[in-house]
Amino acid sequence: MQEYIQQNWLEDLGILTTLICVWLNTRQNIWGWFWAIVSSGIYGVIYWQFKLYSDMELQVVFIILSIYGWYQWLFGGKEKTELAVTTMPSKFWLACTIIFVAFTVASGYMHGRYSDASLPYIDSSLTAISLIAQWMMARKYVENWILWISADFFYTGMYCYKGLYGTGVLYLLLSALAIKGYLDWKKSQAINHGFSA
Repeated sequence: MQEYIQQNWLEDLGILTTLICVWLNTRQNIWGWFWAIVSSGIYGVIYWQFKLYSDMELQVVFIILSIYGWYQWLFGGKEKTELAVTTMPSKFWLACTIIFVAFTVASGYMHGRYSDASLPYIDSSLTAISLIAQWMMARKYVENWILWISADFFYTGMYCYKGLYGTGVLYLLLSALAIKGYLDWKKSQAINHGFSA
């Protein structure tokens, strides 16, 4: 019973900090990266407890990418100015696809064969999408939200299957926030493009 209460308390805190993070990200608020670091640390512990090892590893990378994103949003523009929302250059799509496939196969195989991981290939594929989407967000590529919408939808099902119902609901809410983020960032991109014309 005590372990159940502790897990629920951690999950509730993870849900709250993740919602704060994503809400701030949709608004292009730099403090979203701080809350990303906090929520990633919390969920790293939760995923370890539930044997979702790819997701646990993802949280470590998220912390690193959050530091990178924080810097990029502040100084990643021309002459170290604030980064503007743009479309991802087409040259990156092939590389992202190769990374997705390679990571899914390698991580799914390793966790499926050498650990007691649950849903190793599904978990690994969602981890790969999330890594790519987080990198895209750090660079303010508007398409990051499309990947998040897809990943969040499938995460909802996986977490409900694992009995993490609160986190399942969280990812359903994150899908809605990702739609909002996409629409808001598209508006921001249009405004930026209008100013540069």
